Amino acid sequence: MAEATRHDVGEMLIVTGMSGAGRSTAANALEDLDWYVVDNLPPQMLKPLLDLTELGGGVLPRVAVVVDVRGRDLFSDLPEAMRALRERRQIRLLFLDASDEVLVRRFEAVRRPHPLQGDGTILDGIRRERARLAAVRESADMIIDTSVYNIHQLATKVADLFTEVGAARHTVTLQSFGFKYGLPPDADVVADMRFLPNPFWDERLRTFTGEDAEVRDYVLEQQGAREFLDAYSQALRPVLEGYQRENKSHSVVAVGCTGGKHRSVVMVRELAERLATVPGVAVRVSHRDLGRE
Repeated sequence: MAEATRHDVGEMLIVTGMSGAGRSTAANALEDLDWYVVDNLPPQMLKPLLDLTELGGGVLPRVAVVVDVRGRDLFSDLPEAMRALRERRQIRLLFLDASDEVLVRRFEAVRRPHPLQGDGTILDGIRRERARLAAVRESADMIIDTSVYNIHQLATKVADLFTEVGAARHTVTLQSFGFKYGLPPDADVVADMRFLPNPFWDERLRTFTGEDAEVRDYVLEQQGAREFLDAYSQALRPVLEGYQRENKSHSVVAVGCTGGKHRSVVMVRELAERLATVPGVAVRVSHRDLGRE
């Protein structure tokens, strides 16, 4: 039988990460995006599944496989299985993580033991799992820290990452945020817009947001605003091109101001326009704290 051509084979995504970090939520979100999702597959079955997708002639264009420590001793073969698969095709790996404190609270909330806790505590199980997953996390293409996400926010995040984006090799999410609500945990690059005057202190603009023309004009008229946009967008271009060379499929550029309502929103919109021309890059815009009071 002839080898499958690039046209015949689909996309494969491995979903793994810490227990309690949201693997099921991510799998459900992918299924809603019309991915074919296989849950709790032993790593040894990845190659036969890949063979099946290639023989299927495009019947399964996008396959997501959840692999985790529920596979017990079989799970230890995942790094070697991933290396073998990547010699044949580009396989992406999504790793879901969260802080120990958040994971403990989640397990306590559902009153279930951690799969690796044995006779110890939930925290003992989390630490064992984190040690076992260290090498896998290092090889991940995308890492989502779900510590600050509820299930709906995580589903939206996954949808943002894996909705079709044409022929783009890299997707950059430009995310505005408010420093008073904390840094985005999954940001790759962070910029601070607090060097610009805050429209909040202008009573005419306080009730508007960065999506309103009045605030946009005010922010862009400030000394240093346009200079920053031009210089920062130029600085990001080689970074985004480098991510493509390193097969990093997604990044988050976070742009912050005090409350995430005015300056950061304007600057994210302006940066999106400037970065839209970077070859091979799809640009998405997200306003994390807009509307949050």
